[in-house]
Amino acid sequence: MQKPPSSRPDTPCVAVCSTTFDDVCRGCGRTVAEVANWVFMTQEEKERVWTRITAQGYPRRNS
Repeated sequence: MQKPPSSRPDTPCVAVCSTTFDDVCRGCGRTVAEVANWVFMTQEEKERVWTRITAQGYPRRNS
């Protein structure tokens, strides 16, 4: 079940940063561009990212 926005951390980062094989972080599921621009994104943009990554099974602490 997806957490409501108010109960989530500010960022999906789990300090398992790796984009070695493609453009998607293996820890949080965000693209390199999303990671770089996270602090500039609107709450709506962040919510879209959270929705996508949680549907894909991210964030992952043991990737």
